[in-house]
Amino acid sequence: MDRVYNFAAGPSMLPEAALRTAADEMLSFNGTGMSVMEMSHRSKAYQDIFDETEALLRELMDIPDSYSVLFLQGGATGQFAAIPMNLLTENGSADYVDSGNFAHGAMVEAKKYGSINCVASSKDENYVRIPELDKAKFDPKADYFYITTNNTIFGTRYAALPETGDVPLVADMSSNILSEVYDINRFGVAYAGAQKNVGPAGLTIVIVRKDLLGRAQAICPKVLNWTVMTEKGSMLNTPPTYAIYMAGLCMKWLKSQGGVQAIEKVNIEKSKLLYDVLDASDFYRAPVVPEYRSRMNVTFTTPSPELDAAFVKAAAGQGLVSLKGHRLVGGIRASIYNAMPVEGVQALAKFMQKFEVENK
Repeated sequence: MDRVYNFAAGPSMLPEAALRTAADEMLSFNGTGMSVMEMSHRSKAYQDIFDETEALLRELMDIPDSYSVLFLQGGATGQFAAIPMNLLTENGSADYVDSGNFAHGAMVEAKKYGSINCVASSKDENYVRIPELDKAKFDPKADYFYITTNNTIFGTRYAALPETGDVPLVADMSSNILSEVYDINRFGVAYAGAQKNVGPAGLTIVIVRKDLLGRAQAICPKVLNWTVMTEKGSMLNTPPTYAIYMAGLCMKWLKSQGGVQAIEKVNIEKSKLLYDVLDASDFYRAPVVPEYRSRMNVTFTTPSPELDAAFVKAAAGQGLVSLKGHRLVGGIRASIYNAMPVEGVQALAKFMQKFEVENK
């Protein structure tokens, strides 16, 4: 069967080159006579894989030595608790921006560990925008300031990062890491689940400024303690070995495409293809305020839920799959992460135009 264009929000489409390399190396990696799946994480062969993957991430994101890079487990949801347990220790308070489902979930989780100030929320607008920020509401003594750079379910992104002064900026970048250029020095902590732009599910990346280590609350489990994990090289326990290997293959592919700066231009082009169709249409509705539109997750609806379902079914028949919107919002969602080729987005744009003509 031919491969389809997979618009799933995560786990998502991976670069074909990475998948082919993994297939070729499945039974024997680099002459070892074993799969990476079978390797001891303490072996030299695996340590080389791990080190290369970390070096690739540092190169692609220009991460200096003043930051620790951790390859962990537990997903972004695990970090919802790890962040306050590692950082909410100086003054016991933090500022959060409620810009979507995962941002809200992180805020709720953090309230178990200290005083949380919601500085802005767009929940009452069903998260169709990043909320306006009033610096007067920021706590200058907060232990950190928390955002979600791209909101997967609702299809919004920060057009500009907030200025937080001496308060460390903490960002969940799960759905747009490696898709656009960020100055990592703007962040105290940046983290991401891998299953959208980095690799398969199972790996969680945490990038933490080293001066923020050593602050963990006494109740913080060692498996969530960034200081312990840094000291143990992410190997306090068995790391997600195969997911790290696959992430490395995907990073090699990204580097071959010209790196993050080059892929950002492609991602802008891809999202524009879909938004141009939506903006020219009186059939589709794109709920997100244009200023805050995501480049990764394009959300829209047809005139009715029944037509939404018909759209998703008909698209799947054309090899355009996983377009059903999240259960919280319904409608249609096209997730067009790094590995989605321009040709796939062009095919979807053409299908959208055809579906509109046939169903007006």
